[in-house]
Amino acid sequence: METSIASSSSPLRFSLNPTNPRPNLNPAPRLAPSGPGGRQPAVATRLRAISPSPTPSPPAPTESFGFDALKDTFSVDVAAAEARPLDVPLAAPFTIASSRLDAVSNVAVRVELSSGAVGWGEAPVLPSVTAEDQPAALAAVARACALLAAAPSAPLGAVLRDVAEALPGHAFASARAGVEMAVIDAVANSIRIPLWRLFGGASNSVTTDITIPIVTPNEAAQLAAKYRGQGFQTLKLKVGKNLNSDMEVLKDIRLVHPDCSFILDANEGYTENQAIEVLDRLNEMGVTPVLFEQPVQRDDWEGLRHVSVAAMDKYRVAVAADESCRSLLDAQKIIHGNLAHVINIKLAKMGVLGALEVIDAARKAGIALMIGGMVETRIAMGFAGHLAAGLGCFSFIDLDTPLLLSNDPVYGGYEASGPLYKFTNARGHGGFLHLDNNSGWK
Repeated sequence: METSIASSSSPLRFSLNPTNPRPNLNPAPRLAPSGPGGRQPAVATRLRAISPSPTPSPPAPTESFGFDALKDTFSVDVAAAEARPLDVPLAAPFTIASSRLDAVSNVAVRVELSSGAVGWGEAPVLPSVTAEDQPAALAAVARACALLAAAPSAPLGAVLRDVAEALPGHAFASARAGVEMAVIDAVANSIRIPLWRLFGGASNSVTTDITIPIVTPNEAAQLAAKYRGQGFQTLKLKVGKNLNSDMEVLKDIRLVHPDCSFILDANEGYTENQAIEVLDRLNEMGVTPVLFEQPVQRDDWEGLRHVSVAAMDKYRVAVAADESCRSLLDAQKIIHGNLAHVINIKLAKMGVLGALEVIDAARKAGIALMIGGMVETRIAMGFAGHLAAGLGCFSFIDLDTPLLLSNDPVYGGYEASGPLYKFTNARGHGGFLHLDNNSGWK
């Protein structure tokens, strides 16, 4: 039955229209002076206005399908559900402050409804961030798939609540995200609409940054020159292992891509004082990053607040919480304590429904949003991209890791042209995998 949903018999409709020109980007956010305690009261609006991920022209108005309404009105009857390993080597080792990765070892999820509609999901695994490794994620997803296949027909919202009960909390967040993706994708395929419309219809495209991992200055410069040629204007630099080496990398990148915008991502690698020193030294070089992501350890809440205040007061640099925000409770702590200017949403940290809760809380509080991911294929990245495009509320888009893989195992899905992802598929997220009876999907 799957071929009727995602195969050559149902081709994707790619747009032949030229892409909108990308506006010039400011080298740093120009934000209003901070309020008492360093808090920037209008940071979400200000950051959105100069985001490194400019909002494209909206598509023509179409019939609206609301995800919240669908949770109450669409009855889900799962005929089959399964999980298999999804292993893909990286083109080069991916090193960050907290870990090194040579290959993707994720879990692919396939859900088929009684109607024949099929949905695909992916549970991304990055042991330094996710609680699960691949065997644990595979076992957890398999349990949830068995429950789905045995359960009677129920409203989508009830089914997703059952998944959350079977895979609770951060301990199973990545596995839960993969199952939620597959169920929601199957529903979107069943009603024949793309996910970006289901999530709000704000846009059908996003513009991503691209990441340079921790490498030598010469290697970083080569990557920066390559990405400049491909049209990437925002480079996300992994830092945090050695402050002096980080500075050398930045100097060499500036030589080959002088007009790029920088996002620094320390992945918890700095102390509070080191993080502020980085900004001081960058200022001496004439470099102002557009964002400083997770400068200190996840649980160093005071350090995060102090870096956020110093970064904004001294240099008008916004600070993002990534590893520090793994749940709605974390988000509320960040919001109420004025601990960061931006919250990074990753589906693998909190699941799809959990991410939507955090997004809603941040928007109500006027906190800017970033969307990112672990090291993932275009299954998970495609879902996240559709979510970001449909909601239209993200100031920073960091959905580049499929570009770092040695090969692309996903068929269909979004169309990538350098940093621009266009979601022109007719339904769901459009991506699927072929079955390999010997091991997993390929």
